[in-house]
Amino acid sequence: MFQKILIAADGSSHSLRATEKAIDLITIKETGFVSLVYVVDGSTSKSDVLHNSDSKDIAEKRKDKLKDIFSLLESFNIQHELKILHGEPGETIVEYANNNSFDCLVIGSRGLNRLQSMVLGSVSHKVAKGAKCPVMIVK
Repeated sequence: MFQKILIAADGSSHSLRATEKAIDLITIKETGFVSLVYVVDGSTSKSDVLHNSDSKDIAEKRKDKLKDIFSLLESFNIQHELKILHGEPGETIVEYANNNSFDCLVIGSRGLNRLQSMVLGSVSHKVAKGAKCPVMIVK
């Protein structure tokens, strides 16, 4: 079905399920390619700096959050890369997706309740509205 997929990942169980679905969508596993995007927003960045001694520790802890996703992709021999971006997650993911040629974007849903979604909006909703490529939201 698809050969070049973008996965928006934050290390949660939702993003792991999104990765599983992305693997199902790749037409030929050996030639498929996945780009993982992890977005660091202001509050995450501040917390990372306060709880770690240097930037190397911060980078390692961010990669460690995604280790299960890396393992899953490697077990299917799927080529992948990690892009760590900075900014507001919804807007940053949309901008990256729209500036690159992806066949599909897969993102996990956090399952916000209706009131929270109406008041706050969700990253997955913003991505679905703004991305030019097909978007799959995985619960």
